[in-house]
Order: sequence, then C-alpha cells, then structure tokens
Amino acid sequence: MLYLVAILLPPLAILLSGWIIMSILVFVIWVPAIIISGGLTHPMFIILAWLMIHQAKVRRED
Repeated sequence: MLYLVAILLPPLAILLSGWIIMSILVFVIWVPAIIISGGLTHPMFIILAWLMIHQAKVRRED
C-alpha cells in the first residue's frame, strides 16, 4: 500500500515507513522541485520513496 502512496505523495510514504527526519527533508526539497520543474523531478522522488520503503521492510525483517 505504501508503494501506491509513494506514487502520489513520496514524502508521506517515507514518513509512514518510519523515516521521520528524511521525510521532512524530502518534503522541503520536493515542493520547490515540483513547482520549478513542473513535475519533471517527481519520478526521482518516487524511486527514492520506493527504495526507502524497501529498506524499512528489510530493516524490520532483521
């Protein structure tokens, strides 16, 4: 389910996966990047969120 949230709101998906400080940092970078580039940088943030969600799952399994 978090992977679907990551498509629309990557900072929220990162927050829900347990990376609180990183989600704030991504949000601060994500908003101006979306405004300035017109959405061209959004796929980069989606990939970042997917990687962080996967890393959180791997961390929980160990």
